[in-house]
Amino acid sequence: MPDVFADLVGQDEAVDTLRRAAASAAAVLRAATPATDPAGEDRAGDPGAGMTHAWIFTGPPGSGRSVAARAFAAALQCVHGTGCGECAGCHTTLTGTHADVRLVVPEGLSIGVNEMRALVLRAASTPAGGRWQIVIIEDADRLTEAAGNALLKAVEEPPPRTVFLLCAPSTHPDDVSVTIRSRCRLVPLRQPPAAAVAEVLVRRDGIAPDVAAWAAAAAQGHVGRARRLARDPEARKRRDAVLAVPRRLTGVGAAFDAASALIEAAEAEAVASVAEADEAERAALQTALGAGGTGRGAAGAARGAAGQLKELERRQKSRATRAQRDALDRALVDLAGFYRDALTTALRAPVAPVHTDTAAVAAAGAQKWAAEGVLRRLEAVLECRSAIEANVKPRIAVEAMMLALWRG
Repeated sequence: MPDVFADLVGQDEAVDTLRRAAASAAAVLRAATPATDPAGEDRAGDPGAGMTHAWIFTGPPGSGRSVAARAFAAALQCVHGTGCGECAGCHTTLTGTHADVRLVVPEGLSIGVNEMRALVLRAASTPAGGRWQIVIIEDADRLTEAAGNALLKAVEEPPPRTVFLLCAPSTHPDDVSVTIRSRCRLVPLRQPPAAAVAEVLVRRDGIAPDVAAWAAAAAQGHVGRARRLARDPEARKRRDAVLAVPRRLTGVGAAFDAASALIEAAEAEAVASVAEADEAERAALQTALGAGGTGRGAAGAARGAAGQLKELERRQKSRATRAQRDALDRALVDLAGFYRDALTTALRAPVAPVHTDTAAVAAAGAQKWAAEGVLRRLEAVLECRSAIEANVKPRIAVEAMMLALWRG
């Protein structure tokens, strides 16, 4: 029988916690006794393994934070209270069409206060399906300070039968305010082992076992990235170009050329990833505003549309910037994996390489640079990621990294 938690790879402890909480929530709905608050927390004592109104899912990139949140939301909306995966509650939640489940995915670099206030207001309504109003916030670390304060007020005084599910990377827990975190139940996720990721690719996506094993290792436990590598030839070409960087660094000029190539590749990937959505949004807005109309008032409508089109362009530009940074970060993770392989070779550590197809090149680098030189290069890549996260211009950060890699 299908199960809503089936795609949550290598997270047995977290799944057990969420199953018990979903069962507790179902019991609350059945009993609805005065001693229990609408979010399922017993006012007379500690909720223990039971249900509570606010949760935060943390873990490294690719660990499945949003997958866990959506699966838990489906289990809460399951008519059987188990997350069966077959009922209307499970199906509509997982497909994003459930009337009582709202998903916030930041299209730009942050989530603004107006968006959060509107969401909190809607979340205060009575569940149409009679179970729970659920708000899922992906990348909750992107909340602005004002948006965080709006959310905090709702979390401190939750509306009846409203559940907040927040997702945030464990690498930067301080990006979510301590007051919000203190009012949420924590669900820590870990990086899934490559074998578990490969098994899912074979079972769910029908990918050949050898390709699945290679992609899972190359993606370093990131399920979505592994799927793209296994199925998308362009993704594999971009990865090959990144892993060729160490061999291209023969001088100062070559370092700047490599930086330009890396930035341009990230820009191209970002444009490709958002182009279809941008065009669809623009066409839909123009249709809604009566584009092509010739009747009375058409000229006035066109003038009024200019402001809305400008706002759409602003949001799309912000989304493109985020997509570019995400693409560049994936490239940096691949590059860090190469130097990690070189370091483990230099130290003769008994661990499998991340990039099996460049293991020989990494071994040659380890012999040339020695462990200290490899470690300096790995630190340069990690420092570049940190600089970009701190809003240093990507080109400046990448150029500095390439020079550091060349100099060693």
